[in-house]
Amino acid sequence: MNAFTPRPPRGADADVLLRAELAELLPPPPVPELTPERNLDLRHAVLRSALAAGDGGPAVRPRRRFPVGLLAVPVAACAVVAGVVVVAPGEGPAGPPGRVSAGQPGPSDAVRFLSGAALAAAAAPAPEVRPGEYVYVKSLVAYAGRDAAGGPAVLPPARAREVWLSADGSRPGLLREAGAADTPLGSPGPVYELDGPGAQPRKSTPGAEPPSVTRPTHAYVAALPTEPEALLRLVREQTRGAGGSGSSGGGADQRAFTAIGTLLAETWAPPEVTAALYRAAALIPGVTVLPSATDAAGREGVAVARTAHGEQTQWIFDRTTSAFLGERTVLVESTQAGRAGTVLGVSAVLVKGAASAPGEPPRA
Repeated sequence: MNAFTPRPPRGADADVLLRAELAELLPPPPVPELTPERNLDLRHAVLRSALAAGDGGPAVRPRRRFPVGLLAVPVAACAVVAGVVVVAPGEGPAGPPGRVSAGQPGPSDAVRFLSGAALAAAAAPAPEVRPGEYVYVKSLVAYAGRDAAGGPAVLPPARAREVWLSADGSRPGLLREAGAADTPLGSPGPVYELDGPGAQPRKSTPGAEPPSVTRPTHAYVAALPTEPEALLRLVREQTRGAGGSGSSGGGADQRAFTAIGTLLAETWAPPEVTAALYRAAALIPGVTVLPSATDAAGREGVAVARTAHGEQTQWIFDRTTSAFLGERTVLVESTQAGRAGTVLGVSAVLVKGAASAPGEPPRA
């Protein structure tokens, strides 16, 4: 029944009374719906009113009420556009030699990428290093230097680097770099002690420091915990107070990120340990993914990065296999060392294997 039909006045003729009674029995007339174009116009008008109400600084305006359905679609569209802006940066066009662009995509991308790299690492063959052998790592490295008069840092061409490390740390190793003399590793030099004032200095040899995250051996790395939280906690404990105010410092998070990168580049860990290192790195705040980076051998890949004190440390991975390729350090702020984008250091891991003695090539 139509409750809104007015009653005729008393004394009306029979036809008027009949029409009034029929109107009460009939349903109310339909209300025409808005056309899509008119509905869109109203949505835009509401959104413009809402935006106008938020302009003009701290002035207080009366709060307007709008139907939730009218604002849901425009607000969601704005959120999608904002998300694209955040994720878009990449390495960008190639710049001058020794300079690149640094990007900062979302950290959730780093978690996803490192999880995939961990799965790939867990399926890799385990290293075969026999007791008494040496872990052999061949790489290319380049580190920027500054002349005595100052000026910006200049990155030289990459040079070959080979290292032999005793698997259990019981014997000295060897470092060999192109253009430099061989350097023994792990053999502490003598020190001189005094038993008292005026006594003759006594020569002695200090005991070797036990293996740790910062002084790893193959046996030590193979025994690292494979639970990511426990591994990261151990790395934090053993790098506490290490480094200075430069890129090697940067707080506990950056020290942990740098130490894990060194373990990936300079040791030959079992697959389950390598996978745990990736998962532990994913727990460090501030870790991001860059869509493109190039190692010292010119191999392009995806990079996992972290920025501290104006420098960005990048781990470069093969785009297809997620294998670790090398590292790169880039200035993200202009300093006396150079403009933003200056490459301070770059490396590329070429070969990892086992050798029977320092200076000998790895066995096939």
